[in-house]
Amino acid sequence: MGSAGPTTATSQYDDLAPSGPTTDLPTMAVSELPPEGIDTLTLIRDDGPFPYDQDGATFQNREGILPQQPRGFYAEYTVITPGEDDRGARRIVAGDDGSRFYTADHYSSFREVVSG
Repeated sequence: MGSAGPTTATSQYDDLAPSGPTTDLPTMAVSELPPEGIDTLTLIRDDGPFPYDQDGATFQNREGILPQQPRGFYAEYTVITPGEDDRGARRIVAGDDGSRFYTADHYSSFREVVSG
């Protein structure tokens, strides 16, 4: 009887966020996001179409919470909040290096999103 080779666990979210953190910020798995956050990551991966004209705009990082990067490195995307009349406070910020960050409080805090 032959033995099966090693298997690698994969997540259904492997293509939505890095497998491990790229910063020292607290992390969260893609599966911990609200469903609308997973939808937003999927739109980012698929390059839209996005629900708001502001989606994909440069995120300035004025709060200085994310690592300092050159202007244009980060882009922000709306995470729809059910029941809100406007864009709400939830966002995904995407780095050019594939990093993904979630804020539920309009940039007051961030958690880095990882696939695992």
